[in-house]
Amino acid sequence: MAGRVEFDWDEANIRHLKTHGVSPGEFEQLIAGEPLDMEYQVENDEERHKSLGRTDAGRVVIAVWTVRHGRIRAITAYPANRRYQRLYWEYQR
Repeated sequence: MAGRVEFDWDEANIRHLKTHGVSPGEFEQLIAGEPLDMEYQVENDEERHKSLGRTDAGRVVIAVWTVRHGRIRAITAYPANRRYQRLYWEYQR
């Protein structure tokens, strides 16, 4: 994704992230911070990516996202459990 990354936000995906205690800003920080790509699948003819990364505050988060109309759209995001936190920090070494 060369150049400036744009995000696709609306009430629905902002509200969904909030139910998991993740803000749009944290999601954007995770994507910008070179996350670990964990999984890729196609669901309803849409490519979905699952990434593990951290926020500027050091919080490790899992994000599921897609690209729609050239912009990254958050599907969901949630704090990583201990197992995934360890995986992330091992990856950072």
